[in-house]
Amino acid sequence: MKIKILKDILSANDQRAKENRELLNRNGILAINFTASPGAGKTSLILETINRLKADIKIGVVEGDVSSSLDAEMVVKKGVPVVQINTGGTCHLDATMVASAFNNLPLEEIELLLIENVGNLICPAAFALGEDLNVLISSVPEGDDKPHKYPVMFSKAHLVVLNKIDLLPHVLFDLPAFTEAVKGLNNGVEIFEVSCKTGQGIERWTSWLSNRLNKRPSTS
Repeated sequence: MKIKILKDILSANDQRAKENRELLNRNGILAINFTASPGAGKTSLILETINRLKADIKIGVVEGDVSSSLDAEMVVKKGVPVVQINTGGTCHLDATMVASAFNNLPLEEIELLLIENVGNLICPAAFALGEDLNVLISSVPEGDDKPHKYPVMFSKAHLVVLNKIDLLPHVLFDLPAFTEAVKGLNNGVEIFEVSCKTGQGIERWTSWLSNRLNKRPSTS
């Protein structure tokens, strides 16, 4: 009986995610789902993305967290529309939560939607949101063994961002081993090495994102 309930939950979520995706497509919006462990740098990367692209691209943000609105408060200072979703203890966003956020965003004025999922590398893997792309952020202080510990998340990522590479000289992190592990799970995925603190690699990331945005289907 428990297995049936789980299947029903996931089936309902997938249907809502499909509806979300259709709504985003009708509005010509590219949606990115950012996943990571707590502290890996999701918010930092989102803020850097806004800084570099907001002059040319209309950006909106959905901030997911267990509680508080600290991340959303930082985003709103950048002058872009943002909705905070507090899950109240749930370890992931789901498609229904994101759909409710859409009701509070000016979708007709957004080209790029950045969704920050709850900091977790297990639960978000099972719940589609209607996103176009999944971007997984890992960070040097977490260690190079993260792909081995969370293979499902890494295998589903369209892009892996390795953040805080400015710390490579100061911590034990085997970059070739990390790369090999990621490629072993997801052979075609690109890995971007960045530092939100120093700005290293951010331009490559935003250029990649701009190119993907330019390739989105026309709504005309």
